[in-house]
Amino acid sequence: MQDETNDAIDELHAMLDRAAVIVGFTGAGISTESGVPDFRTPGSPWMVHKPIPFAAFTASREARVEAWRRKFAMDDHFAGAGPNRGHRALARLVSEGRSPGIVTQNIDGLHQASGIPDERIVELHGNGTYATCLTCGWRHELAAIRPAFEATGEPPSCIMCGGNVKSATISFGQAMPQLQMQRAHALTLQADLFLVVGSSLVVFPAATIPVIAKRNGAKLVIVNREPTELDAIADLVVRAEIGPALGRLAG
Repeated sequence: MQDETNDAIDELHAMLDRAAVIVGFTGAGISTESGVPDFRTPGSPWMVHKPIPFAAFTASREARVEAWRRKFAMDDHFAGAGPNRGHRALARLVSEGRSPGIVTQNIDGLHQASGIPDERIVELHGNGTYATCLTCGWRHELAAIRPAFEATGEPPSCIMCGGNVKSATISFGQAMPQLQMQRAHALTLQADLFLVVGSSLVVFPAATIPVIAKRNGAKLVIVNREPTELDAIADLVVRAEIGPALGRLAG
């Protein structure tokens, strides 16, 4: 089994070397080596601090209070997390001009921390490192929100318009950001190799993006510890930890 895994990793790097345009697509699995928990691992703290659905957040002050309490509890779970070999490998592909950008389902900001410019990252599910007003869109920093929330117990309101302020992530029941979906589609169509890293490919509509790449003629490579729904159409599946699989690129 280990020989098969090593052969798959060798083929992965051979395909990367041959590719002209590589687009990465990342899920929670790329960040678990940094200590950021995913949703589906048994015992995940996300099961204790489940995100509040969007409809509840907008309808109830009590739900907003609980949402912010859970948000900061989860932030404490992965405080100090930094980019790992997987993040650095993708950053190298971008910095060398071999990749025009990364599409991610993650909200942890670790791709930015790895050195990839914001404009080269498409965040399908938003970003949990800051907050925005649901009414006017004004950006609010967590460093200002948390002390006030913990001192008063009141959910934050926008300093510009008084609207409800929410972590800049896409909650269950919240509309997907159309601009980000359009950016992801355009980026995907550039790829001759589409590299899925650490995604279970079960969350829609994000999971349709690798299919678009494949139908457009790109080679589809999936690097993930567990099987995915798209393994059958992939040109290569690497069933391995992400750090060892991509580590040669990390430097």
